[in-house]
Amino acid sequence: MNREYHKWWSPNLQREMELLVFGSGGAKVLVFPTRGGRFFEYENLGMVEKIRHKIEANQLQLFCIDGIDAESFYCFWAHPSGRMTRYMQYEEYVLCEVLPLMHTINAHPTTISHGCSLGAFHAANIAFKHPHLFNKLCAFSGRYDLTLQVEYFPNLLDGHYDESVYFNTPTHFLPNLHGHDQLSALRAMDIVLVIGKEDPFLDNNLHLSQILTEKGIDHQLHLWEERAHRGYYWRRMVPLYL
Repeated sequence: MNREYHKWWSPNLQREMELLVFGSGGAKVLVFPTRGGRFFEYENLGMVEKIRHKIEANQLQLFCIDGIDAESFYCFWAHPSGRMTRYMQYEEYVLCEVLPLMHTINAHPTTISHGCSLGAFHAANIAFKHPHLFNKLCAFSGRYDLTLQVEYFPNLLDGHYDESVYFNTPTHFLPNLHGHDQLSALRAMDIVLVIGKEDPFLDNNLHLSQILTEKGIDHQLHLWEERAHRGYYWRRMVPLYL
């Protein structure tokens, strides 16, 4: 299996960023790490191995990128507005640096946004905001409203709320989305959400599913037994849904 390492200075983030590519062709998969995860996490979790057959058959090519959560949502010494600013710089890095690299390496017309846990938020938020850039969303164990305080998961913005929070919270901006082009692109996207029945984010997933249904956006919501919020379960999910 082809494995490539890439590293460059990001003008959007003003720091070096790294990523790994697995495979040589097929649908391009943008893989976000979990909270605090790095670009090598997906491989270390055994996720790559679980879909090796699809990668080697040129059905999928993975682009596993780095996260900067300690500089954005989990940078608790910074004001929440600063956390949001850093997150939006990260999004620009993905849009303006990672996606062009993906398209340069691989001309396949299909692009998939994928992640687990906080990575599922990253994958869903960018896909819902820019649906014309993605053909599929595959999100496992996600929280799609970071202002929620659930179980021991805090409100990551400490009660701060402004337009930048609103436009980066799918369960907030999607209900008010009326643009024909964006809705059409969302309705054309293959959307797969997976969540455990005992996951603390279950209600948030059910809420997101309800919003998508009300907007006429077809999607799949798969409920797994137990909490299903760790690598053991994600390794079982990925061959089924990605």
